[in-house]
Amino acid sequence: MASVKAIVECVQGSWIVSAVTDQSLPGDVPARAEGRSAAARHQPKVFLHIGEPKTGSTFLQQVIWRNRASLAAQGVVLPGHHPQDHFRASQDLRGLKKLPSDPAGSWTGEWDILARQSKQAHRAAVISHELFSAADAEQASQAVASLRPAEVHVVLNVRDMAALLPAEWQESVKHRNARGWEDWLEDVIDRESLDQDRRQWWFWRVHDTLAILRIWSRYVPADRIHVLTTPPRGADPGLLWQRFAGLLEVDPTSVDISRARANASLGLTEVEFLRRLNAELSGEIPDWFYMWTVKEGLAHAALAARPPGERLVLPKERWSWACEYAETLTAGLREAGYDLVGDVAELQPPDPAEVPVSPADQSAEQVLDAAIQATAALVLNQYRKEYPAAQPEASSGALADRVTARVNASPRIKRTLRELSSRHSSVRWLRVLAWRVLERSRSRSTP
Repeated sequence: MASVKAIVECVQGSWIVSAVTDQSLPGDVPARAEGRSAAARHQPKVFLHIGEPKTGSTFLQQVIWRNRASLAAQGVVLPGHHPQDHFRASQDLRGLKKLPSDPAGSWTGEWDILARQSKQAHRAAVISHELFSAADAEQASQAVASLRPAEVHVVLNVRDMAALLPAEWQESVKHRNARGWEDWLEDVIDRESLDQDRRQWWFWRVHDTLAILRIWSRYVPADRIHVLTTPPRGADPGLLWQRFAGLLEVDPTSVDISRARANASLGLTEVEFLRRLNAELSGEIPDWFYMWTVKEGLAHAALAARPPGERLVLPKERWSWACEYAETLTAGLREAGYDLVGDVAELQPPDPAEVPVSPADQSAEQVLDAAIQATAALVLNQYRKEYPAAQPEASSGALADRVTARVNASPRIKRTLRELSSRHSSVRWLRVLAWRVLERSRSRSTP
């Protein structure tokens, strides 16, 4: 126990907090004291938004993070300081191991920090990442138990299979898959979907909707499990947000949804080039390097910026399976008694209006054009990495911008704090305290 009278700067994710105190700072906070403090006030609601992937989850995450102050003013807070904190918490909860070569700090203890921060909310908190949908029963039990005594709600987005399958195959290519579109469909539909334990396969682990909900419903009442249907292509882009905002009991018009960028989608030429690149990449390249260099730097920053070409659609011979799946899913959702938000009719695939085209049919000239642009982007990215001082820095007086700039300049501090958090509960407590201070400041600064 040591008396502290100093400025304490804590940098993690994207936060800096300064505190001056004459109080003794304990090396740890006894769990019983934290429990008494939590029980003494009204318990908040915690909305655990678990996905599914490629159902509009990224759009919702961008809306809430980029309108964080407005939501805080309405009593809805986001634990953590950056969306990556929620990803890291999902990895920690699911017990995934980080490669020793990965330069990012440890994610051990990240779920615990997020859970503690969530319980500090005055009215409501949101934890959102689509990979929570991959949790098994033991991990779901741990998540709910660590959030109590808060009132836990589970939110899941669902989308019709005819739209979901093309989106997921393209996403799998951005995660290093080299399987062709038709071969991938055969795996998912003809082999994996028939397996009695189909959640052993990645697609079904995050998209076997009824199985996912059955797991979470063991620990959360059915009326607190909210299933949001994803509006079909061409619908009002704000409709999904309106449905989500209704759950949070916030004014949907109080945020600027235009601040959420469109999710990066590739055309047939671009995704076919990337698939061929994946087939040639050496296994020596670790996945974390691939994600930063190829997925973010090449696919999202370069290929997705090219003029849109033909869109990938489900082959006609697969349409009947998608319709049958929709009927089974709809019946199961209604029977289970979950809170259905939206229109379950949206899970039924619309009549196909486009002629399916295979990505493998793209001409060599088209693929070459994409490859040239991708190569130019990689060269530029490498230059910026080697000579960061050559890039102009944007200046801003906003606290969040100043914090982000400070953190981006201090990756070593971020990694150090994460490593310390993974080993010392006192550091986790300090991060919870820092978050609480910033949230109070954020909510007060909004008119």
